[in-house]
Amino acid sequence: MMAPVSRDNRARFGGVEGGTPRRGVEGGTTLRGDHCGTPLRGVYAITPDCADTAQLADMVAAALRGGIAVFQYRNKSADAALAFEQAGRLRALTRREGALLIINDDAALALSVGADGVHLGRADGDFDTVARLRRETDLLVGVSCYNDLDRARAAAAAGAGYVAFGAVFPSTVKPQAVRAGFDLIRDARRELSLPIVAIGGITRQNAPQLTALGVDAVALIAALFGAADIETEARLFCQLISPDEH
Repeated sequence: MMAPVSRDNRARFGGVEGGTPRRGVEGGTTLRGDHCGTPLRGVYAITPDCADTAQLADMVAAALRGGIAVFQYRNKSADAALAFEQAGRLRALTRREGALLIINDDAALALSVGADGVHLGRADGDFDTVARLRRETDLLVGVSCYNDLDRARAAAAAGAGYVAFGAVFPSTVKPQAVRAGFDLIRDARRELSLPIVAIGGITRQNAPQLTALGVDAVALIAALFGAADIETEARLFCQLISPDEH
């Protein structure tokens, strides 16, 4: 097993060394045919904060069985060692099942565990960071755009692989999050050619409103991982979001 990312490795882009071999979605993970959607289409599962690696892996395994094919590892409470342990465990799971793994905030961690992508927020680097990641690695780079279409335009110009807007509905995970309205989503869909992910307060009851707007993927945290039966909930969401594939 590789060692956790060193402090020096985090100095560049939050971690991309100039000599890092290129690798990523096209050269690594191939989606299995019975999974829900294609890269950045369908259901995009974001992990909850969980200190128990075995429990987290069981939750992700259940979502995989339910058909979800895109995962973001996000654990705001984990230290570097735990994040490396958990991300590596999820990389093994998702690779085996042909699913994508995106790492929240940390390009160094993404490269260290061989993830397919990294998701960057406002505090995780500027658009030069996005452009440099695209030049020097094969990571799929996603950018949080909140309720800001100008930010999405800049992300697209820098080479982002997708943009995310939200919260589109009131969020239990981030109750103070800014709201991204439907008009914004419509405008983004008309203008941008890259995939659009919606996040925040999404349920099976309101998700169809987003797909009707042309959203490519819906991001889930509590609605999925807070369910009593994660596998069943994943399957129901996949059938709802990508009915032609189930």
